[in-house]
Amino acid sequence: MDQSYPQRARLYKAFCDENRLQIIDLLTTGEHCACDLLDQLQISQSTLSHHMHILLESGIVEARRSGKWIHYGLSDSGRIKAVEELNVILTKKENGAILCACEDIHETNRD
Repeated sequence: MDQSYPQRARLYKAFCDENRLQIIDLLTTGEHCACDLLDQLQISQSTLSHHMHILLESGIVEARRSGKWIHYGLSDSGRIKAVEELNVILTKKENGAILCACEDIHETNRD
């Protein structure tokens, strides 16, 4: 198994939830503290913590502690990595085309 699959799964998981997409959208305007995200999203602190853990693990978001609050922002390297990964997975591959086994059966039946 390709070692990058678990890493890719963490990245894609970041985009698979409505709340996380809203958080990413909010962070496109700049850094936000957790209290600001809580107010804007109308979610509990534990729910925000869960989503931020996934976003941080994916590398898309980075955190900075200031006193008792944590400030979150989009990671430049994480954004670049996400775009690159999407390009990799969505790019049609010319080499290594897999032939369907049923094509062999159809060829045999024609003879």
